[in-house]
Amino acid sequence: MGNRVKKTPETEKRITLRALSEYLKLSQTTVSVVVNDAPAARAIPQETRERILAAVRKFNYRPNYFARSLRKQRSMSVGVLVSEMSEGYFTLVMNGVEEGLLAAKYFYFIMSHYWKPELIEEYPRLLEERAADGLLLLNTPLPHQMHMPIVGISCHQTRADATNIVLDHEKAAVLGLKHLADLGHRRIAFMKGQSHTMDTEPRWKSIMAAASDLGVPVAPELCFTLQTNVWSPELGYGPVRELVQRTRDFTALFCFNDLAAIGAIRALHDEGLRVPQDVSVIGFDDVMGAAYGIPSLTTIRQPLRKMGMLGAELLLQRIAQPDAQYQSEVVMEPELVVRESTAVLR
Repeated sequence: MGNRVKKTPETEKRITLRALSEYLKLSQTTVSVVVNDAPAARAIPQETRERILAAVRKFNYRPNYFARSLRKQRSMSVGVLVSEMSEGYFTLVMNGVEEGLLAAKYFYFIMSHYWKPELIEEYPRLLEERAADGLLLLNTPLPHQMHMPIVGISCHQTRADATNIVLDHEKAAVLGLKHLADLGHRRIAFMKGQSHTMDTEPRWKSIMAAASDLGVPVAPELCFTLQTNVWSPELGYGPVRELVQRTRDFTALFCFNDLAAIGAIRALHDEGLRVPQDVSVIGFDDVMGAAYGIPSLTTIRQPLRKMGMLGAELLLQRIAQPDAQYQSEVVMEPELVVRESTAVLR
């Protein structure tokens, strides 16, 4: 028989915790708490921790997922249910969600339901069957009879078993409408969001209340509702062209969101109207591209990335301490961002 090659960390295809601890001449417990960044790792000398982590990098050691899940009695994964993943609102919210979950070493599943009722009902059950530790909802109705922690962002539903993160739409409406009124605009066109979007009704009611409080007239012929289920500037382009073809008797336009506002500005341009010289346009959200169009977009900023990070943080808190008391609603502050798309009425 030839010489038998002794298995070492260098020769094994996938190094085990036992082999790594033998190589380091440390207990498996010591290596495990450092590798998994457990609270007990703080009691281990810094030099020892650095030696363990150096070996982890050298041999590309990866903890066994199933063993770790059994120890913690968690899957270390959550489900994120969204209506769609277009640029703009969802890009920024998900940026914050991902940062929060990755920092906690949580895996996540993203599922888009596109407002199909059967998917809105089915996806939460699928995630629960796959042992997700919690559910984060973006602009999605809260599911019924779930046995996992739930956090919603812009869900606008109050329930004891869930925390909902929402914008202060009343303040946002006052900021936007007062800005237009202070510029001298009285004939303002109002764009209402699609009926299925969770922000639509709270935002519309807040705008109408702000108009009443500020004495700004709301002309029915200048109010219109978005209908199409699209996630691009096309959302505002067609409806605003139709509005202009009916009437040009308005000097400002309050849009439902920034993507619709970008489409609206193009529609006004194609109909021979200049922004802001002929029509001032204000958006909502402050998406990444809002500052870079010509003209740059005046908008109501939602702290979208912060909302995403907070959503992830609250969900992880609910997972770690399911019996603690939590707020049913967390309200975020809006901000008016004045750019080039609004101007004094001439």
